[in-house]
Amino acid sequence: MMKNKQVDAYIAKSAEFAKPILMHLRELVHQACPDVEEVIKWGFPNFDYKGVMCNMAGFKQHCSFGFWKYSLMKDPKGILSPRNEGGSMGNFNRITSLKDLPSSKILLGFIKQAVELNEKEIKRPVKTTPKGTKTIATPDYLQKVLKKNKKVYEIFENFAYSHRKEYIQWFEEAKTEETRNKRIAQAIEWISEGKGRNWKYVKKA
Repeated sequence: MMKNKQVDAYIAKSAEFAKPILMHLRELVHQACPDVEEVIKWGFPNFDYKGVMCNMAGFKQHCSFGFWKYSLMKDPKGILSPRNEGGSMGNFNRITSLKDLPSSKILLGFIKQAVELNEKEIKRPVKTTPKGTKTIATPDYLQKVLKKNKKVYEIFENFAYSHRKEYIQWFEEAKTEETRNKRIAQAIEWISEGKGRNWKYVKKA
């Protein structure tokens, strides 16, 4: 099992109630995917395998665990909840003890689905509104980055539909989290200058 010392430190610094939860989730991920890579992103542990797969986090009063492509996963019993429902960024609402989690068998099944989605390079769909409205939803991960810079956020929000769509599709097409983050960093620079994704190819008047 390949463990990241940063994740070890993260769990060690977590609240006492959170430690057994985080250790349990970690063990299950490695059991389902022996080749998984542990990384710290956005300040909490993420598990990557041919791209981001799932993540977990410990807070003062609860933990969270969620899948990157949960909207594409089979969930006949309706166990997975949308992110941010109940104040949690994961798919199992606020986890305060091991009793709040489904059985190990169910969790392993979900993790294996996440592995398969990444192996098949199936991408998350870009959320758009119905045809004819000319608007496109901004992914949560992009909202968080944009809101850190008021100027960039306002520019992006006022961009034409085509510009917003070009950028979002560019991010969503990234095969790895690292590639997507690099694209976002580059995009922030261009957006701050009022440039569209394909500004290099726009003919000058």
